[in-house]
Amino acid sequence: MRKLISDFFVGNPKIEVVGTARNGKDAIKKIQQLKPNVVTMDVEMPEMNGLDALKEIMVVCPVPVVMLSSTTQRGTENTLTAMEFGAVDFVAKPSGTISLDLHKIQDELVYKVEQAAQVSVSKLKKWVGERGIGKQEAPTYVNVQKPVRLPKPLVHKRVESGKPFTKQEKRDWSKMSKKIVLIGTSTGGPRALQEVITKIPANIQAPILIVQHMPAGFTKSLATRLDQLSKIKVKEAEQGDILQNGVAYIAPGGYHLKLRKVGVSFGIVLDQTEPPRSGHRPSVDVMFEEVSTYDDFDKIAVIMTGMGYDGSKGLIALKQTGNVMAIAESADTCIVYGMPKAAVETQLVDEVADVDNIAQSIMKYML
Repeated sequence: MRKLISDFFVGNPKIEVVGTARNGKDAIKKIQQLKPNVVTMDVEMPEMNGLDALKEIMVVCPVPVVMLSSTTQRGTENTLTAMEFGAVDFVAKPSGTISLDLHKIQDELVYKVEQAAQVSVSKLKKWVGERGIGKQEAPTYVNVQKPVRLPKPLVHKRVESGKPFTKQEKRDWSKMSKKIVLIGTSTGGPRALQEVITKIPANIQAPILIVQHMPAGFTKSLATRLDQLSKIKVKEAEQGDILQNGVAYIAPGGYHLKLRKVGVSFGIVLDQTEPPRSGHRPSVDVMFEEVSTYDDFDKIAVIMTGMGYDGSKGLIALKQTGNVMAIAESADTCIVYGMPKAAVETQLVDEVADVDNIAQSIMKYML
C-alpha cells in the first residue's frame, strides 16, 4: 500500500515523496526527522493506529495530514474523529481496508495533497491548542514546493458581528418574513460546522440546509455526530423530508439537494441525475440556485472553509432574485480560504466573520 501511494507522485513536478513509515510510532519519529510539508496516513495501522498517531503528531510536530479511510460505519466515524483531532482532509478508499484498486482515487489524493500543502501549520496549532487535543497502509510523506502567491483578493469592507443594521438593511430585511439558512462548506467543513451548528438555539425560526463536500456514507455519520452535540435537530436529508424550523438537513454524499413546493410547505428532493458541478455532488451552487427560484422566504447564505469556488455562482443567483444576507468565513479561521474568498470577490457578501462568530451572525439576521 505504501508503494502504491508513493507511485502516485512519481513524475509530479510539485511533489517529492521523502519517506514512508510502517506504523504510527514510526511515523512520529520520521516526521520529526524528515519534516515533510504533508503526511498521508491510514486510520487503520498496526501498533499505533492513525487516530492515536494523529493526536501525538498535532502536539509534537504539527503538519497537514490527509487521512485515508474505509467507508464502513466505524471507518466513517473514525474519519470524523480524525477531523476533530486536526486532520485537514480525507480520501475514502474504494474497496475497504486493503484497497488494491487505489488507482481509482489517485487524482483525488494527489489534488488534496497539493492543496493541503497550502494549509497554515499555525492554524493547525491554534485549532489543536484551543481544543486541548493531546496526550494499513502506513503513512506516506511528501514534500511540496511552496505555492505561488496569488494576487490579493479584492478589498472588501469587513462588517463585524454585532454591528447594528443600517436603515437600508432594516427596510430590506423584514423580521416578519419566513427565513431559510443555507450553508456551504468543503475542506475543514466538519470542524467549522461543529463550531457553528452547536451554537444555534433550538428555537431558531428557520430550517437549515447544508452542503458539505463528502462522499456517500460520511454525511450520515457527520449528521449523527452534529445531532448529538447540538440543540437543534441535525439529520442527513432524505427524499421527501418536509422542511421544519429548528432542523438542519445535510445533503447526502452523491446527491444534489433541491426543493419542491408541497402545499404551503417545502419538501426535499435528492437528485442523482444532474451531473456533479465543478466536480461536486452535492454542490453548493446547485443548492443556492435551486433556493433562489423561490421567493417564499428570505435567505441567509453562509459560505465557509473549502477549496475551490463552489457557492459563488449560486450566491450571484440568490442575490439577483431575492432578499439575501450573505456571510463568509474570514481568512483568519478558514483551514482553506478558497470558497469564502471566491464569494467575497463577487462583492455580494454582507458580512465576513470568524467561524466562532458565524452562529451569532446568523441569529442576528433572524431577529
